[in-house]
Amino acid sequence: MSDLTQTSASKRIDALLDENSFVEIGRLISARATDFNMTGQETPADGVLTGYGTIEGNLVYVYSQDAAVLGGSVGEMHAKKISALYGLAMKMGAPVIGLVDCAGLRLQEATDALNGFGQMYLEQTMASGVIPQITAVFGACGGGMAVSAALTDFTFMEEKKAKLFVNSPNALDGNYTAKCDTASAAFQSEQAGTVDYAGSEADIMEQIRTLISILPANNEDDMSYDECEDDLNRLCPDLAACGGDTGLALSMISDDAFFMELKSMYAPEMVTGFIRLNGTTVGCVANRTEVYTDGEKTASYEPVLTVNGCGKAADFVSFCDAFGIPLLTLVNVKGYKADKHTERKIAKAAGRLTYAFANASVPKVTVVTGQAFGTAQLSMASKSIGTDLVYAWPDAVIGMMDGTAAAKIMYAKEIEAAADSSALIAEKAAAYREKQSSALAAAKRGYVDDIIEAPETRKRAIAAFEMLFTKREGRPDKKHGTV
Repeated sequence: MSDLTQTSASKRIDALLDENSFVEIGRLISARATDFNMTGQETPADGVLTGYGTIEGNLVYVYSQDAAVLGGSVGEMHAKKISALYGLAMKMGAPVIGLVDCAGLRLQEATDALNGFGQMYLEQTMASGVIPQITAVFGACGGGMAVSAALTDFTFMEEKKAKLFVNSPNALDGNYTAKCDTASAAFQSEQAGTVDYAGSEADIMEQIRTLISILPANNEDDMSYDECEDDLNRLCPDLAACGGDTGLALSMISDDAFFMELKSMYAPEMVTGFIRLNGTTVGCVANRTEVYTDGEKTASYEPVLTVNGCGKAADFVSFCDAFGIPLLTLVNVKGYKADKHTERKIAKAAGRLTYAFANASVPKVTVVTGQAFGTAQLSMASKSIGTDLVYAWPDAVIGMMDGTAAAKIMYAKEIEAAADSSALIAEKAAAYREKQSSALAAAKRGYVDDIIEAPETRKRAIAAFEMLFTKREGRPDKKHGTV
């Protein structure tokens, strides 16, 4: 390693990688700019350590910015080192992890630094969908580095000191940090949805190590399999009671209760994350209506699609499809969130979610656990948009709308004239449910492949993905979609 062996940059690398596995590249590189008294500036490694190492034996490429060198600012050579690291990672098909602590663009190098940023963006764009890209923010990540972080697949953020922003809070009209710290981990994880996880440095390192251990190394060489010691036929007797808290339900289904949820603080009514089934990494999307903590209900949500929830799920589905990760979807949705703010963007957001599921060619299995009404349920990986297998729990309701609401519309005149309108509504609603919105009615029409008991969900999902393991599905010859 370079002379920066005691800096936070090197310590972070040591904390992340397997012991003594890091090999530094470009140790002797320094700034070559001479303007603005740069000749006399010492810039060891030009403020960024770059190299490779292993995480649980898996090859990864890492860069770690050092705030002790010109604030960790990105200059020409700094950017070139990161771009060169991406070039190596692409050749070898291994993930890139960026540990960010950066004051932004190095003003003394101006256009040379800007060009370096542009080269970084190009490398990241070319790597997207080919190798996993992970960013962890420990200090400042402003301006151009915020854009760089957004180009990666996963972003982690230290919860107290880290700052992520394009424009600093005080630069926003009518705002200041004490009023609303838009650069904070809380804002970026809860409201912006940029950050997948916020926590301490130690927690972040552990999360990244876990993520690397379950992800494929690249889009062709799948290394996301492990031995399964859990019972493949294990029943989950309490699963039906967890239908509202799908985060809990997914952990019950998974091998050894493993569940890594992403963006848990953003659009919490939509769950995204990874589980293991028979040792295989599976991406999960699920509607959530409840959250339980230590047996106590701590939050409730409507079973509806929201703008943020759709976007969150669409991005996750696209990542899984790019890297060949199978998808399991748990559905409990009755429609779209209805308010003026949502109406501005919900059509586009729901369109993106529908496109992501329909466009994904990986194995797809859906389980309807509760309600599945209207076009909202079509967007949630329905049979209609190409899901391979769809199961439903016995009490699931699948159709256009709730039976009572449908009866009131269809039999409005009869209900108005009836002596006992409530009895007539109940009678007509029951008939509608039986004929049009029960799980059995959907199964008879081929929209559901089987009705399964909730405790059997784990073993049925494992069997389905095992059958779909060699799935091959073509797509029309085109450059790319436009949704």
